[in-house]
Amino acid sequence: MSSSASSPAPRARDSWSGQTGFLLAAIGSAIGLGNIWRFPGVSYSNGGGAFLIPYLVALVFVGIPMLWLDYAVGHKFRGSPPWALRKIIGGGEFIGWFQTFVCFVIMVYYGAVLAWGVQYTIYSVNEAWGGDPTSFFLESFLEKVPGNTFSWAPAWSVMIPLALVWVLVLLVIGRGLSKGVEAANKIFLPLLIVLFLALVVRALFLPGAVEGLNAFFTPNWAALADPKVWLAAFAQIFYSLSVGFGIMLTYASYLKPKSNLTGTALVAGFANSSFEILAGIGVFGAVGFMAHQQGVAVAKVEGLTGPILSFVTFPQIISMMPGGPIFGVLFFSSLVLAGVTSLLSLLQVVSGGLQDKFGWSPARSALVLGVPATVISLALFGTRSGLNNLDIVDNFINSIGVVSSAIMFAVLCAVAGPRLGALRAHLNSVSSVKVPKVWEPLVGIVIPLVLFIMMAMSVVDLVTKGYEDYPSGYVMVFGWGAVAIAVIAALIFTFIPWRHRTVDTHATVTQILADDADAIASTEGDAQ
Repeated sequence: MSSSASSPAPRARDSWSGQTGFLLAAIGSAIGLGNIWRFPGVSYSNGGGAFLIPYLVALVFVGIPMLWLDYAVGHKFRGSPPWALRKIIGGGEFIGWFQTFVCFVIMVYYGAVLAWGVQYTIYSVNEAWGGDPTSFFLESFLEKVPGNTFSWAPAWSVMIPLALVWVLVLLVIGRGLSKGVEAANKIFLPLLIVLFLALVVRALFLPGAVEGLNAFFTPNWAALADPKVWLAAFAQIFYSLSVGFGIMLTYASYLKPKSNLTGTALVAGFANSSFEILAGIGVFGAVGFMAHQQGVAVAKVEGLTGPILSFVTFPQIISMMPGGPIFGVLFFSSLVLAGVTSLLSLLQVVSGGLQDKFGWSPARSALVLGVPATVISLALFGTRSGLNNLDIVDNFINSIGVVSSAIMFAVLCAVAGPRLGALRAHLNSVSSVKVPKVWEPLVGIVIPLVLFIMMAMSVVDLVTKGYEDYPSGYVMVFGWGAVAIAVIAALIFTFIPWRHRTVDTHATVTQILADDADAIASTEGDAQ
């Protein structure tokens, strides 16, 4: 008899009310700030319309396969990353906690950008940024100190809405999965789509919008010969879909036993990409108007990606256009809604890990993770050096933390426990779209290799050139330090005993193999 037989019964896990609730949450997680402020600029600078070819290739051969892996592991093992990966092999728990704390690091600064969006929604009403949006954003709003300076002084314009953002999202997470995350996504995601469609339609009828769209879609076929363009496409899909670092795995773990996994992944993946292309249309329609008003070519317009696009370039556009305040409220409200749905998914990974490890309720988990997260978020990203801190942490935790966790996750699933064949059988046993056998080498070898190349290039650049113009000590603390904190926290939580149940890894794997042998036999029988 396994040791788990005598352990106390675990707290009943919440679940999605149905496939629709899960799908809305999955799409809400994928549609985030990067869809609006990253994809249009990346696409434009990497071949324009030609970039859509490597982008769609990356979606089919990287994004969807990794989504299937996340769904398979989460649904089969019914737990957050630490619990699910420990079931595969004992050492997998560390990788699961590393994914969890990567999400923790991301969420403490992600909330700051939402606070900016909340404040700018209000500023849009009277175009408070005036005639110089750059100075207003950096000096009046963020009160930004130079890049070689660290400041604990609060930037109150950020601090107050940031505190309110944390109160909101922790209240949602504390209500649990179905009453909190699912209910919020059922409201926020449709509202986001409606607001953003209204914004895009308005942008398309601006003078000069056609020139902006021509710049966005005109293909530069020569760019397809550049390997960096293909890597940029893989990176965009990887980061945009939130795959490989615990989010989709956690969401899938709350699905009911009979769920169409592969079909849902296809819908979520293509819905996310459709929104990105829609965002490109809206952004470049507006940018074309701005170029038209200034009497310059679209190629001369600067600030087409990241925070500068959202908080400098768009305020300029808003000030130039008739009915600008309405356009501004639509844009920044969309930004906030996209960010909230993504932030909730990050919080659910951490909350789910605590619930599985300690048997806590959602409310208690929200309190335990929320207090330190709020304090760290306010102390580091609600201050006058908040933008600098955010810039460094974001670069390192994504290019190293997120990518390395995905590599370890894929390799672990390929070499340990039931392995990819059994996971593929599980997907096929419950799904309408069958996963072909080529999925196994794709996920176990090709994708980790591509991700390793991406990460290696980033690490070499960071080690040899540093990051931007920040002092090496600053980068060491906030860049490498952010990754180190995720590693150390993962080690600590791995060695903390499980409080609500124990895992007999051998029994678990044996059962998985037995179950999936039956699934394979059933699948082959159906095919004949």
